[in-house]
Amino acid sequence: MFAVRTIRLCTKDCLCLYVCPTGASDTENGQIDWEKCIGCGLCANACPSHAISMVPEKYAPQQKKDQNVVDALYALINHKVKQEAILDYLWKTSDDAMTKQFALALKKSNRFMSEDLYREAGYMLPQSHQTHAMLGSFLKIKDPDFPMDAVKTLLKLIKPND
Repeated sequence: MFAVRTIRLCTKDCLCLYVCPTGASDTENGQIDWEKCIGCGLCANACPSHAISMVPEKYAPQQKKDQNVVDALYALINHKVKQEAILDYLWKTSDDAMTKQFALALKKSNRFMSEDLYREAGYMLPQSHQTHAMLGSFLKIKDPDFPMDAVKTLLKLIKPND
C-alpha cells in the first residue's frame, strides 16, 4: 500500500508532515514520495481534509462478467448518456432557477451513474485490458496538443491483470 494525495482536497493543514516517519509527505510538488513511503497509513489517518488515501501497489483482477451482462450495462450507459444530454440542454435553456438547479443535479447524477456502469463493464480500471486497449487506440491521434508522452508512459507502467 502507498499513500496518495488529492491536491484539490488538501487544505494545507500539514498534519501529515508531522506523523510521517519517513518524510514521504514532505515534497516540493505536494505529492507523496513513493520511494520513501512505507505504507503505514499514519498520514491518511491524520489528514483532516481526507486528501490522503491509501492505494494498493497492485490491484486485484476484475471479476469476469457474462457478455449479456456487459451488453446490458452498455445499453444502460447509452440511456444515461442521452439523459445527460437532455438535462444539459434543459439546464442551458431554462429560465426557471429551480428547473436549472434540478436539471444540473440530475445531470451530475447521471454522470456518476455512467462512470459506475463503465467501471462495472470493465473500463476505468487502470489495470483492465479494456483500458489498456483504449490507451493504445490513443496512439493513433495526430493532434500535436494531445499528451502522447503521457499515454506512452501509462502503457508502459500499467500492465493488464485480467
